[in-house]
Amino acid sequence: MANATTSSNTGLGYSDLPRLMTLMTGDEKHSFSATSTLDVLWVLYNRVLNIDPDNPEDPGRDRFLLSKGHGPMAYYAVLAAKGFIPVETLPTFAQYDSILGKHPDSMLIPGVEIGSGSLGHGLPIAAGMANGLKARGSGSRVFCMVGDAESNEGSGYEAIAMAGRLNLSNLTAIVIDNKSDATGWPGGIASRFAVEGWSTADVDGRDHGAIHEALVTPHSDRPHVVVALVEPKA
Repeated sequence: MANATTSSNTGLGYSDLPRLMTLMTGDEKHSFSATSTLDVLWVLYNRVLNIDPDNPEDPGRDRFLLSKGHGPMAYYAVLAAKGFIPVETLPTFAQYDSILGKHPDSMLIPGVEIGSGSLGHGLPIAAGMANGLKARGSGSRVFCMVGDAESNEGSGYEAIAMAGRLNLSNLTAIVIDNKSDATGWPGGIASRFAVEGWSTADVDGRDHGAIHEALVTPHSDRPHVVVALVEPKA
């Protein structure tokens, strides 16, 4: 069940997110792409990630990479609720000179690790980042959110294979399965990761308790993927 935990930084909680999202207009065609990520994003930022909005460049922080960059309104709403950006910036979404573009920009928005653009880039970057942190002996973790259709990109397959072979236990991928992949996934999305040595979990993408449990599942010897199913609303 969705929780209503409040951010200690702003006093805003999960129940405020729909209102925050309504402050952003101009990209309504990606509204379901945005709302399908909302619950996983909230659980990540509220209960999982070790990251401080007052020190977003802390070298010891966890890293979150949004590869599924289309429709970032949910991401911006969560960042605002957690104190990374002022709520007052939300109505400027996609306007000239706004920091909030239709794809997040890591050079403009505090706490954003990569600039999302062409699909399929996030997981390869996350795998490389996790490998670099591991080589440095860092205890930081890397989380990367991808979409189901995006996962058909060849660069994603290469990243899955590399992460499995390098035993990148500090890497967790989250696949939002909102049934936007027209070609389907024989054997299920998780099977594509499992065959390369990843640990896997399938969850209801609206169940905060299940999402949290899946994200913190121990996987000390290999990377981990959480497939979050979010059915389109009738």
